[in-house]
Amino acid sequence: MPKLSQEQEKKMLAAVLAVLVLLIIYRVVAADKPRTAPLVYAPGAVARSIIRQADTASNADPLNVFLSSREGKYPGVTRDIFRMENPMPKPKPKPVIAAPPPPPPVPQRTPQEIAADVARADLIKFRFLGYLTDKDKTLFLSKDGELFIVKSGGRLLKSYQVKEATKDYIVLVDTTTQVSVRIDLSGAEP
Repeated sequence: MPKLSQEQEKKMLAAVLAVLVLLIIYRVVAADKPRTAPLVYAPGAVARSIIRQADTASNADPLNVFLSSREGKYPGVTRDIFRMENPMPKPKPKPVIAAPPPPPPVPQRTPQEIAADVARADLIKFRFLGYLTDKDKTLFLSKDGELFIVKSGGRLLKSYQVKEATKDYIVLVDTTTQVSVRIDLSGAEP
């Protein structure tokens, strides 16, 4: 912004002050009259209400007077917020829901069934990768990243035996539980 000369600054100040004075004059001239409303009650009126009269006998014990005054009702008051013995609202009765029938008993499994399931789960982990045709038919199997080369009818990992081998599948048997699992050639079409 270019610097103003001293004479231009004085003119600018005079213009701003003139606008300010005009705004003040307009506000004073156009001011609204104060609004008023008629009074609801006449000045000097005394409010009167019905007050419960206490039983003040000169020989009465102040504690008894106080306790008897608590039992009385005040006119126009529906609930005393300072009394703690107001009853709690009664809870709504809960709907009666019929209990579901007990679940059927779980059949107990024998140790032989458990061992057969474990052997079956272990046999399923084997993959039939391929075979090599020679007089005994060499088979290539893998399990958990380990490679096994076995002859048809041979033993595998002490307790497994190859029972049957074809070009599409093999049958492995667990010799302790007699569980057999058929494993298809990996990558073969179903």
